[in-house]
Amino acid sequence: MLKRLNLLFMLVMNLFASEAEENKKVPVGGQAVIEGVLMKGKNLWGLAVRRPSGDIFSENWPHSSRTQRMPYKLPFIRGFVIMCEMMATGFKALSRSAEVALEEEDEKMTFKDILLSIVIAIVAVGGLFIALPLWLAGHIATEQLYINITEGVLRAVIFIGYVAIIGLWSDIKEVFRYHGAEHKTINAFEKGFAMTPENIMKCSRIHPRCGTSFLLIAVIVSIIIFSPVKVLIAGESFALQVLARIILIPIVIGISYEVIRLASVSGKFGLCVIAPFLTLQYLTTREPNIKQAEVALKSLDTALNGELLS
Repeated sequence: MLKRLNLLFMLVMNLFASEAEENKKVPVGGQAVIEGVLMKGKNLWGLAVRRPSGDIFSENWPHSSRTQRMPYKLPFIRGFVIMCEMMATGFKALSRSAEVALEEEDEKMTFKDILLSIVIAIVAVGGLFIALPLWLAGHIATEQLYINITEGVLRAVIFIGYVAIIGLWSDIKEVFRYHGAEHKTINAFEKGFAMTPENIMKCSRIHPRCGTSFLLIAVIVSIIIFSPVKVLIAGESFALQVLARIILIPIVIGISYEVIRLASVSGKFGLCVIAPFLTLQYLTTREPNIKQAEVALKSLDTALNGELLS
């Protein structure tokens, strides 16, 4: 279960890589999974996974998003909707990749497994990234302004520390390598390169729409959103203060998504603004080998219904 939760957390950090710039002919994005990559094309999801035998398994399935219709496509609402949709797809892809890569039917996640994982993930995220920083900040700072800032800083430090620690785990390192392969493949595609594993390997493993950067931006946004609420409920129970922050998470996600989206379509200026946040991707990605690039390329080709490699 712990392994699945760590992998699920890595999927969450990739969520918003799937929303491409509006001026791209074909919007693409992706996530790393177990021994493979999930890619999103215009109309299809494409999954490619390296089997233990060495060959590459691939499959695709159609996708549609509620963000294509009202009111879900409205700014500040669409970000949270996309996150929920990507969580559902991420669970499906994670379960399928485990089944293929490990060749064990019992690795497939049942509905009960998914529900239990969601509950545990919510409790873990709430405890580690909301309750703990709030509790520590109250014991470190005294003035309200400094408490708010301290809480945000602690949340960022805990998040970065968590990523760094789980990155020492060999299974997660492999996911990070596929994460790097996913980014390189998308960069090669968006730059118009000939889509070969060799060209993919020449590209950067850093991508401006990665969910890793999104989560750090969300930490800053949370300081702004949580601060007035903290003043309003000052003196209330610790449990109520934690609950208030959990309720406000959709707002934080919605605003953070719009920041990332705006930066991605603002050219060099947008890249300069989010550049400090991109550095965290050096923790959540690793340089892939050419075989992992092959898997990422196959995933993208599958998502594009075979248009790349035909």
